[in-house]
Amino acid sequence: MEIPVIDPAVGYVNRPIDRFLNLFDEIERLKKEKNAIILAHYYQEPDIQDIADYIGDSLGLARQAAGTDADIIVFAGVHFMAETAKILSPQKKVLLPDLNAGCSLADACPAPALEAFKAKHPDHIVVSYINCTAATKALSDIICTSSNAEHIIRQIPEDQGIIFAPDRNLGRWLIKQTGRDMVVWDGVCIVHETFSEQKLVRMKVRNPDAPVLAHPECEPNVLRHADFVGSTSQIRRFASEDPRTTFIVATEEGILHQMRKDNPDKEFIGAPPESGCACNQCPHMRLNTIEKLYLCLEHEAPEIHMDEETRLKAKAPIDRMLEMSKAVK
Repeated sequence: MEIPVIDPAVGYVNRPIDRFLNLFDEIERLKKEKNAIILAHYYQEPDIQDIADYIGDSLGLARQAAGTDADIIVFAGVHFMAETAKILSPQKKVLLPDLNAGCSLADACPAPALEAFKAKHPDHIVVSYINCTAATKALSDIICTSSNAEHIIRQIPEDQGIIFAPDRNLGRWLIKQTGRDMVVWDGVCIVHETFSEQKLVRMKVRNPDAPVLAHPECEPNVLRHADFVGSTSQIRRFASEDPRTTFIVATEEGILHQMRKDNPDKEFIGAPPESGCACNQCPHMRLNTIEKLYLCLEHEAPEIHMDEETRLKAKAPIDRMLEMSKAVK
């Protein structure tokens, strides 16, 4: 099989596709032929969610990556998620449809900067949100996700100092929930910081019976109006279990696709961003398309590679997370 060269400036297999090709059928065929699995985050476009074998948040995706018996993992998400799959399943080929699908939080916390920050707080352990690079994970003691962060923080002895990186909003929310005095890294998600408090309040006035469901990466002035704060999976589950029929959702709008499929009789309204743009869509997540996913699987590229020393150092805090969060859904 010809191995295509991936131009770093492009980041994906750039080949023409027969316009009469049914990409959904072809992807299903390739999955069976190659014993491949597609893992997709909730923030992917609807077509990718519909073709995925598993859709979830970071905790669920990590668990799937660790337990799959597939030979190839196609990760429809962003770079740190594909890295996490490679860390947990080094013997498998891990593919990412577009290598340029990054993350503002991961970019905000480069490993050398975190290493220097750690040196200023030598008695602190590092709890890093999973939205970080493998090199940053390798400097961490425990990894967490938005699903299990509070559960993990509460298991750490109260006299143990904590550095929390890289999301300041999740860190602040955890401090409020747990009462822990943590040193918080100053990073933010470019999507979750864009929601407008003023517009949200107006929306609540127009929809007085609609609870606000928010992700803890949102700014504090948005979270204070939330009726429920949780990860994408927790938000999805809350909306299914709650008897109310209209919900305002403050997170990346990709989650609305699954929520509407779960509850066709309910209405889900995306919380408004500050501007009139589609700023509640993650531009990194949306670099992946169904066309790139097909080409990625067909050509088995781009592939995630990692040196073994970094992988083993990054795996230890992820393993600790998985052990500490067995009870978390």
